[in-house]
Amino acid sequence: MTPERFRRLREVLARRQPDLTVLMDGVHKSHNFSAILRNCDAVGVLEAHVVPPDEGLDLHHGTSAGTTKWVWVRRHETVAAAGRHLRGRGFRIVAAHPSDDAADYREVDYTAPVALVLGAELAGVSPEGLALADRCVRIPMRGMVHSLNVSVAASLLLFEAQRQREAAEMYGASRLPPDEFERRLFEWAYPSLAAKRRLAGRPYPRLAEDGQIARG
Repeated sequence: MTPERFRRLREVLARRQPDLTVLMDGVHKSHNFSAILRNCDAVGVLEAHVVPPDEGLDLHHGTSAGTTKWVWVRRHETVAAAGRHLRGRGFRIVAAHPSDDAADYREVDYTAPVALVLGAELAGVSPEGLALADRCVRIPMRGMVHSLNVSVAASLLLFEAQRQREAAEMYGASRLPPDEFERRLFEWAYPSLAAKRRLAGRPYPRLAEDGQIARG
């Protein structure tokens, strides 16, 4: 671990947004799932949520570019379970779905805690996902097609959220509790050692300012 690498990890983690996330509702194409995770990393999402389709879902490693190292993925058995979890953490749920009462995605406030629900292509957000939503948003389109690739839609919504949050100065300092920040920083810097420590039930060692493991 070089000091430069450690400084980069610290800077990126300090910009993570613990109250901005996505819920992938049955997204069934691995390259879309992986591309959405890359979008999440790009705008500072701390963790993403997924309800896998019945046939399961694997990351497309050529598209993910190692994103799972930096964006933790929490899996849920059902959309209802995911909704309970998110509501319990204070998230407002916004579904990307072109219903008659859907708002233009640029007219929604993304500076409050928000979970963006994204569905599989063709099928879209499931009825269960729509039932959870506080509101729906749509991306205005002027052509013949009625929808975008789900990862492209995710990109538009997430970067609008980033724009609003940057204007609100929400990226200026870490928004994680100090103990969580230090825990996640160690897991980013030393993932193998962190896994061994967790398995053994041992605490993480303290890190020095240059990222080296402190002695004594």
